[in-house]
Amino acid sequence: MTAAPPAVSAAPPAVNTAPSTLNPDVLRGLLRHQASTVTVVTAPGTPPVGFTATSFTSVSLSPPLVSFCLARTSSSWPTVAGAEHVAVHLLSQRQQALARTFATSGIDRFAEPTAWRPGPHGVPILDDTLAWLLCRVVDRVAAGDHALVLAEPLLAQHGEADAPLLYHQGGYTALVPAAPRAGAAT
Repeated sequence: MTAAPPAVSAAPPAVNTAPSTLNPDVLRGLLRHQASTVTVVTAPGTPPVGFTATSFTSVSLSPPLVSFCLARTSSSWPTVAGAEHVAVHLLSQRQQALARTFATSGIDRFAEPTAWRPGPHGVPILDDTLAWLLCRVVDRVAAGDHALVLAEPLLAQHGEADAPLLYHQGGYTALVPAAPRAGAAT
């Protein structure tokens, strides 16, 4: 008489799927799993302002609208709150240092080595970014401790083809080509 094979469980191992109470730390931890493109938003002023943002998104193609968010406690907020125009710069994977510069408080973000020039409406345009959009601000909406800024792109320029800089799990990263699926044509 042969022994019966061991029973095979069809159920995967138990995973804790109970919802968590949503407090700021839980939400922050969950959102760290979302990869976001890294942008720098600039606005004219005396002095000009700029900040790193990962909240940039396309809103509408007709009419063309984009958005980004900014903490209303940010040192850049008073200038952005009154700005008629802003520029949004999409950073390439090679521009981590630029992203860090514009994420650092208490420094002159436009000093060397930052390369920039005054653009239309006096908006600072950063050199050598993946792409940039000059936008007219159309609305600002208070959203919790942030403001959602809606803007209409007026001018756009893209640079050399390169991969975008991403922010994921609390750090900068870049795209890695996905491995081809088994059986997929190459």
